[in-house]
Amino acid sequence: MTDKLTLTPLERALQCARFALDKKALDVKVLEIGRISSIADYLVLATGRSDKQAQAIADSVKKGLKKYGKVIDMEGLREGNWIVIDYGDVIVHIFREELRSYYDLDGLWSAAGQVAIPAEYLWEGKEGGGE
Repeated sequence: MTDKLTLTPLERALQCARFALDKKALDVKVLEIGRISSIADYLVLATGRSDKQAQAIADSVKKGLKKYGKVIDMEGLREGNWIVIDYGDVIVHIFREELRSYYDLDGLWSAAGQVAIPAEYLWEGKEGGGE
């Protein structure tokens, strides 16, 4: 008997995006890489404005997905510059802005299909966001 709920890889990727967006992550993308790579089915890319925000985004993802199972590996949390969270079928990359453009995973994985994130998860461009 297991008390953990299960998600498909796509559902997990979208939940990762949702929890990143909950912490106001910028330029969140879900890339379907399963057809072009064996490392995972999906990549989730997100940007934080500072190391503290990147750490908060990573915490939000990890805590939000806890009920669906444990993280396989997590690197970079202490520094908060480039945090990688590995769920096996989904790998989350959370960058500071300058590192995201420098390493250009968006360009590296340009052959991957981009998955639409549900509108209710998005915060950018919404009126009345209250800053």
